[in-house]
Amino acid sequence: MMNNNALHQQASYLKLYGLLAHWDELDDKLATALTKWLAWEQDERQQRSLRRRLNSAKLGKFTPLSEFDWTWPTKINQQRIHALMQLSFLDEAINPVLIGSNGVGKSTIAKNLGHTAVMQGHTVLFTTAANMLNDLAAQDGDMALRRRLMYYSKPKLLIIDEVGYLSYSNRHADLLFEIVNRRYERVSTMITTNRPFSGWNEVFPNAACVVSLIDRLVHHSDVIAIEGESYRMKEAKEQAAKRQKSGKGRK
Repeated sequence: MMNNNALHQQASYLKLYGLLAHWDELDDKLATALTKWLAWEQDERQQRSLRRRLNSAKLGKFTPLSEFDWTWPTKINQQRIHALMQLSFLDEAINPVLIGSNGVGKSTIAKNLGHTAVMQGHTVLFTTAANMLNDLAAQDGDMALRRRLMYYSKPKLLIIDEVGYLSYSNRHADLLFEIVNRRYERVSTMITTNRPFSGWNEVFPNAACVVSLIDRLVHHSDVIAIEGESYRMKEAKEQAAKRQKSGKGRK
């Protein structure tokens, strides 16, 4: 059984104020039972907190990094990816940036990183650039917009996937800048993109804030380039070949 001081600290941490008010009435028998009850309560709260964070992160389904085919990309720094998974970048508000063409594993790596952060007790939000920017642009009124800006600004790690797959208006560019600026040097923003930063003027054509947006992202960043052909296309071809072979076998 833990000592009385440790029990009292645990009850205080769990904010069991009724129990604390009658603390002097505990005898050894009650204290023995209380040790188990407090352990149950703390474990249940931790599990509920984890479930809430996982639901809020919106990671969806993803392939575990242990099953990732590191041999498929023609260029990928596996050591740097594994270093990111240690999450030390969160303490320094560094922004990981994954640059590569479609299907090389950027989203898979980003979701694994987000999941690791959630399991370590951090708040995470995964979103595509299109979903986030369209959500913000659709807000009716300043108060509603401020609430949504806070929603995207608050998590310890915000993962913005698929920047560069679509072109956006100046309004969308301003909204992305606002999110990045609010999080700048405070919490980490992770970006996956199929375009180098030199091509972002095509993503946000005529937007005056693009230079400032990129400047804030890269000021404290870890940029990792991934090269190779689409793994999804590879899987699609393999599945098509299997279906064709299976069809021939039934004839």
